[in-house]
Amino acid sequence: MAEATSQSAAAEIRVERRGKIAVLTVHSPQRRNALSVDLSAELAAAVRAAEQDEDVHAVVVTGTPPAFCAGADLEALASGTEEGLRSIYNGFLAVAQCSLPTVAAVGGAAVGAGLNLALAADVRLAGPRARFDTRFLQLGIHPGGGMTWMAQRIVGPQQAAAMTLFGEVLDAEQALAAGLVHRVVDGEHEQLVDAAVELAKGAEQAPRELVISTKRTMRKTAAITEHADAVNAEIVPQLESIASPTFAERLAAMRARISSSAR
Repeated sequence: MAEATSQSAAAEIRVERRGKIAVLTVHSPQRRNALSVDLSAELAAAVRAAEQDEDVHAVVVTGTPPAFCAGADLEALASGTEEGLRSIYNGFLAVAQCSLPTVAAVGGAAVGAGLNLALAADVRLAGPRARFDTRFLQLGIHPGGGMTWMAQRIVGPQQAAAMTLFGEVLDAEQALAAGLVHRVVDGEHEQLVDAAVELAKGAEQAPRELVISTKRTMRKTAAITEHADAVNAEIVPQLESIASPTFAERLAAMRARISSSAR
């Protein structure tokens, strides 16, 4: 993990390795982990580094308590330029586009761009103090960064409208009921991150390229409406995996175990 002398250390993305899982922590507690241009760039770089590391199979994203991420830095928003906004997007878009499986461990408020960061992950776990708040219209600005698209895909048009148009804020249990989070983890922040890492460890057991290939296929099949088209989308990578040395080794080991148990 990156070294820091105190909770008031400069804003940074802290990177920790837990086995084959990279844990990325947005650390700017004095600003409730709001995403500045520099912090977004650092987050994007950390995601790319994880993708390029052959020993990393999954990524967990979280924020230093008490917040998950309070949104975009107000100075960046006030710039009002397309370049400034897209610079803020870089961090959560890197998570959204990550080729590795991603888990967001949301322990506190996820607001605006911070909600986008949570939505960008493949799976979200929430701590008991998590809050999910679009906040865009209440601040007098239009949603951005693909928030409306992500929200509607994850929770459906009605819940997305309640959150976006009417400012409905969801706590952890409400987010669970809405399908926004996979699970609520009781306890302190460390227990939440531990649970996210434990979930992510499922990707450690499979070959890295297979994990990446399967996530790529899931993105394709999410837009497919016909079963037959999904079969066709899966058949080529499935055949490639069957022809791999890893499958041959694991098949041989399984046959050996079956043969041994049958004696």
